[in-house]
Amino acid sequence: MSDHDEAVRVRISGRVQGVGFRMWTRDEALRLGVTGWVRNEADGSVSALIAGADSAISTMIESLRRGPAGASVSSVETEAAQLENMPRDFHITG
Repeated sequence: MSDHDEAVRVRISGRVQGVGFRMWTRDEALRLGVTGWVRNEADGSVSALIAGADSAISTMIESLRRGPAGASVSSVETEAAQLENMPRDFHITG
């Protein structure tokens, strides 16, 4: 990764499943030029890996705090992620 790139793991809680959150997240990621993935978790939360430029990641996290129409985000937890290789795209997984 370059000095200007980073990666974070994000867990979004609230009413975030069944409201198109993963598709909206993918669209936002593509719009902002970040890479990684998003998935639903068994506990009702949504997890994501967001990688790219620091400013784009910050903007993506702020977008995740709002979520799409129909979602009600109660918390967004982030932690730094160490990656050997940057993801090449952004996709919905598992």
